Amino acid sequence: MVLAEISALEVLANTLKVLVAFGAIMALIPQLIWIERKVAAWIQHRAGPNKVGLPRWKILGPLAGFHLWGLLQPLADVVKLLFKEDFVPRRADKILFFLAPALVFVPIALAFAVIPFGWGSWFGQGEGAFFVKYQIFDISAGVLFAFAVSSVAVHGLTLAGWSSYNKYSQMGAVRASAQLISYEAAMFMAVLAVVMQAGTLRLDEIVLAQTQHGWGILTQPVAFVVFLVCAFAETNRAPFDFPEAEPELIAGYHLEYGSMKFGLFFLGEYFGMVVQCSLLTTLFLGGWTLPGIPAKPDNFWMSLTGPIIFSAKVFLLLLLFIQVRWTLPRFRFDQLMSLGWKRLIPIALANLVFTALLGVALSR
Repeated sequence: MVLAEISALEVLANTLKVLVAFGAIMALIPQLIWIERKVAAWIQHRAGPNKVGLPRWKILGPLAGFHLWGLLQPLADVVKLLFKEDFVPRRADKILFFLAPALVFVPIALAFAVIPFGWGSWFGQGEGAFFVKYQIFDISAGVLFAFAVSSVAVHGLTLAGWSSYNKYSQMGAVRASAQLISYEAAMFMAVLAVVMQAGTLRLDEIVLAQTQHGWGILTQPVAFVVFLVCAFAETNRAPFDFPEAEPELIAGYHLEYGSMKFGLFFLGEYFGMVVQCSLLTTLFLGGWTLPGIPAKPDNFWMSLTGPIIFSAKVFLLLLLFIQVRWTLPRFRFDQLMSLGWKRLIPIALANLVFTALLGVALSR
């Protein structure tokens, strides 16, 4: 009876962990959209969203009609998407057309499951105590799993463009595939240098290794820069937003999508940003740790500093993503290919070879 009760408590604790983690991201994304619009407006000397707020209901008293600085604009966008017409092209492959948005969102969400956002904490006392890791899914090859499932998302873009039976959508899909192939090789070699230095594929152990030898941005600065550039390409963000490229492809792979199907593509893009920033934080910025704060706290309240530190680092990287999008112009497609194949891959390979030689030299 006691064992059953303990197991139930452990299941409940892990379930709450999953709900809180994904709930926090889903709550962050609408506000991230608002922040991006405000940053874009400030860069372009505009006001941005500043009207949508509380309704003019008398029951709200003095707050009736308060604009809330436009914070409810993302909610208004969701309502608009819900009531928009769900159009399906006549010649579209309907099964793949409906399946593609889910193939973009789900793999990205799975990639986040292996990212540790804290160390964890013990719950209970005595023999009934159990440890809850601040990580949804803990596997020994966490790095490989994150890259394997996140790379599947490009198939959703490809199927979206192909199933739409639209030449502009198909061109966007081809661009998405070419872009992924060009930049995943360099990104993986950058990560491999970090893995080689840490000596493990476990993401939590990579974070702990950085507490002893220094953050990855200091010990692997070349790998950090390569990974950062590739992260922009992986998320299809400007200056690498070729799969949708509004001036020449109108909207690219999601040209024929509307209503909540388009909303899933939009959600997948921002979720992808969060995942890439989380990987950057984990691999190069010390994860949930800071100098002077224990990486393995011994009580519950101290363990909460880990997720807070991790979230702050991710948020700063998200601001960098937003600023770069509204600052740099889009490259030409030949420049995109040249940067990936002729520059980033040789640089990442040279850095990997140097890391291997340095490791061999230091081991003697």
